[in-house]
Amino acid sequence: MTTAAIDINRIGYSRDVFEQFLAERVEPVWISDARREAFEIYQSLLQSELDPEEFKRVDLRVFNAARFRPSSVKAQTTEISTLLANQTEYGGSIAHVDGQTTHSHLSSQLAAQGVLFGDLLTLLIQHRELLEPSFLKKAVRPDADRFAAWHAAFWTSGTLLYVPRGVEVELPLHSLIAHSRDGIAEFGHTLVILEDDARATLLEETSSINNDMAGLHVGCVELIVGKNAGLRYVQLQNWNQRTWHLAHQAGNVDNNASLQWTVVGLGSRLSHIHQDINLTGRAATAEVNGVTFASDHQKISYYTQQHHKAQGTHSDLLYKEVLRDESRVIWRGMIKVDAAAQQTDGYQRSDALMLSENARCDSIPGLEIEADDVRCTHGATTGRVDEEQIFYAQSRGISEKEAMHMIVEGFFQQVYDRIPVEIVRETLSRTVQGKLGIEALAAV
Repeated sequence: MTTAAIDINRIGYSRDVFEQFLAERVEPVWISDARREAFEIYQSLLQSELDPEEFKRVDLRVFNAARFRPSSVKAQTTEISTLLANQTEYGGSIAHVDGQTTHSHLSSQLAAQGVLFGDLLTLLIQHRELLEPSFLKKAVRPDADRFAAWHAAFWTSGTLLYVPRGVEVELPLHSLIAHSRDGIAEFGHTLVILEDDARATLLEETSSINNDMAGLHVGCVELIVGKNAGLRYVQLQNWNQRTWHLAHQAGNVDNNASLQWTVVGLGSRLSHIHQDINLTGRAATAEVNGVTFASDHQKISYYTQQHHKAQGTHSDLLYKEVLRDESRVIWRGMIKVDAAAQQTDGYQRSDALMLSENARCDSIPGLEIEADDVRCTHGATTGRVDEEQIFYAQSRGISEKEAMHMIVEGFFQQVYDRIPVEIVRETLSRTVQGKLGIEALAAV
């Protein structure tokens, strides 16, 4: 049997594209060398099929990598509409447009406490000894999969948050990743490091300047939470519906530390997130929240793993998905418990609400347990809106759209109640109204 040749130009980038990319960068040799190592891994992984368990429901046949390229042109500084940027006071903010950092600010009070927040490349060079041991080494490794290697070779702009031991960052920090031109390939990276006993909140969002241009985001998120530390991280994905969003994300949680991770999926043409939660220390805890609203022909996919590696760890994952039109959502979840992780408490649940007959949701929970003293449970539900509820509301003078909004809000409320950041809850509520056509998102 003859095996069809792999078309590198469609599924990834050739060596010529990589060499041109390197030639346009101004970076230290050690960063370029790391890129070259990652590219060799990438070239090797391109020759093999993607993991069927993760990707068999994710249709990448129409994906054409040659359509998108990293930008070497100075990014536009035109103001880009966002959902979170102007909603509250922030201790610091950063913006990346077309793979380039266009704005960065950190309060003088936090800077005086030793907090680092800003452009990843700049801070990585200035504080190499402090940051390099964590960058693409502890949470996400280049050999994790094809997309992690692709990102490691081509990463462009990025957000770096470092909080020293014992420092509590009271005000949230804000990060924006945006596209302003057609055909942009952007490889944004987010690295968060909290030393022991530190506290911080980072709100990150993605956005497109308009609905007409196509774009590609091959991203990476690394969250490293030290002993007794606490991190709240929110990623609100709101690309336009012509953008491909592919990301490998991972969090490492040490002894008695806590991670609250909220993932919001609103935009993109196709989005696939590989999310690993690694509970590496004793009594580490992680709460993972997911809010997804898919419409039109969107496809949004999640592959999550709660990996319990130490004794007495706790994880709680709750994803809620609403689908309308001909959209599709895929969630494949796994709780993995190592033999050493006795007295583990793991939970995962995914609930989907269908607003149309042509929408589809695939929810596949799973358990892989090697310890014998654990409590691990999972569940998934999928259902349609109850027509009797709509009729009941209309009989009392409530319009169909308003009734639908009440039902959807009630469906999401369980997740909203788990999110302590008020502006995130309020923004999600207004965004749901926009998805239902009740009010324009421009008003947000």
